[in-house]
Amino acid sequence: MAFKIDYLFWKIAHFLIENKGYRVINISPTQKELWFENFSIKEAPIIRLVRKDLDWGNWVRRDIELTSLNGEKIRKTFKKKTVNVQNIYVSTYPPVDEYGDLLPSNFAFPKGEKTTVHSMLIDEKDGRDNLKATRLFQEEDWMIPDELDETHVEWMKQLALSSNVKKVEKEKQLFQRGKPFFTYLLIAVQVIMFFIVEFNGGSQNPETLIEYGAKYNPLILEGEWWRFFTPIFLHIGLLHLLMNTLALFYLGTAVERIFGRLRFVLVYVVSGFFGSLASFVFTTNLSAGASGAIFGCFGALIYFGVLYPKVFFRTMGTNIIVVILLNLVFGFSMPGIDNAGHLGGLLGGFLAAGFVSVPKRFHPIRQTIILLVTIVVGFFLWQAGFNNESSKWDVSTANGVAQIKIKDENWSEARELLNQVVTGGNANAQSYFLLSYAEIQQGDIASAKDHLQKSLDLQSSFHEAHYNLALILIDEGNKREALTHAKKAYELMPKENKYKTLYNELNN
Repeated sequence: MAFKIDYLFWKIAHFLIENKGYRVINISPTQKELWFENFSIKEAPIIRLVRKDLDWGNWVRRDIELTSLNGEKIRKTFKKKTVNVQNIYVSTYPPVDEYGDLLPSNFAFPKGEKTTVHSMLIDEKDGRDNLKATRLFQEEDWMIPDELDETHVEWMKQLALSSNVKKVEKEKQLFQRGKPFFTYLLIAVQVIMFFIVEFNGGSQNPETLIEYGAKYNPLILEGEWWRFFTPIFLHIGLLHLLMNTLALFYLGTAVERIFGRLRFVLVYVVSGFFGSLASFVFTTNLSAGASGAIFGCFGALIYFGVLYPKVFFRTMGTNIIVVILLNLVFGFSMPGIDNAGHLGGLLGGFLAAGFVSVPKRFHPIRQTIILLVTIVVGFFLWQAGFNNESSKWDVSTANGVAQIKIKDENWSEARELLNQVVTGGNANAQSYFLLSYAEIQQGDIASAKDHLQKSLDLQSSFHEAHYNLALILIDEGNKREALTHAKKAYELMPKENKYKTLYNELNN
């Protein structure tokens, strides 16, 4: 008879693993006590299966109390508000004394009653009926062969344990689809680019960032579409680089292991593009950084959670969602953070992951629909971005691109851009000064003189404006007023030789 009850114990274990999708989370050294988990089954997310010949009801009572304590630990581990524990005793006979108030029964954990233990007895006499009366076990007939020996028990035991091992190995394979390579390559590229930019003008210099491909709306509007991609590899300051590099190291390796190398590259590039595109549509500021692509990694992991919700929430799901929310809240509460780029990258990563899917999970119809959605969303964002008004451009970045045009001697383009900034009411002292410089090169001295004066009205300490205005006044023959501006420029910047020379000539 003991063989029958042992066989039934392992048959229940095999049924829970193979038919109900439970996962063994703990097994005792004697293999007489198993704990199972499947939070998709609300009525019994946690099951404790015990093979023990019960003797006295008092032992059962103490054991149920201990089970509730262990159930509470599991609840906290999985961060659940409440949890139900199905406690199943597989025993040859029921306890010899009174146990009616214990089996079946509900026992709530004393502190707040967040963990409830429902206990039931499966014995030789009423075991089959008790199982059939429980909705969780109704689909199995639970007939036990009459002739059983130790080999039958061992066979059923190995069947149950091997099913669990296969399940564990299958889940492990989800995180081992590819060894990280491109993550490390991307980290190397963005570090190299940081030092190149840093040593050629500075990673926080708008003019330098624009020159090396930062997202800058005016130049995108002029046809430099590659600026949707190049910002992914640029960073503004060392702290920005360190934060994004650390995030890419953890998130990128996870996504590359789950999706594989080539899929990861596609997800990363599409995410970066969507991040830059969203930033282009909703913000006018100069921007750069891998943040959009990194949020795309978050989006890819969320799509993985759509495909494998149990594995996702059991491993990393809750933490991923919390980190995303914290980053978004932080971004909306702090100035200077491109949340549009973050949200765009998150969406792009989710859509890209949905299109490529994970290896060996092909859904042609779903993937085609996601591809069409991606194209439509991208098209509408593209159209919205190219309808932006240039008068809304950020003044500092407008000045930066004007400096590049002046450096390239594109006087007309620089003048046209700066006139749009002035007309839009966004100009500062630097804008008027740069505009005057382009006007001087084109011979429009009168306009240049007027704009230099406006530059000084906004910033009286602008030494370059004082110097250029002094030169114009000299050409007009107004040396007295020219001396005033030359002196001011020299006082503001006494180490500048050309200021000193001009001042001395006029003063003498």
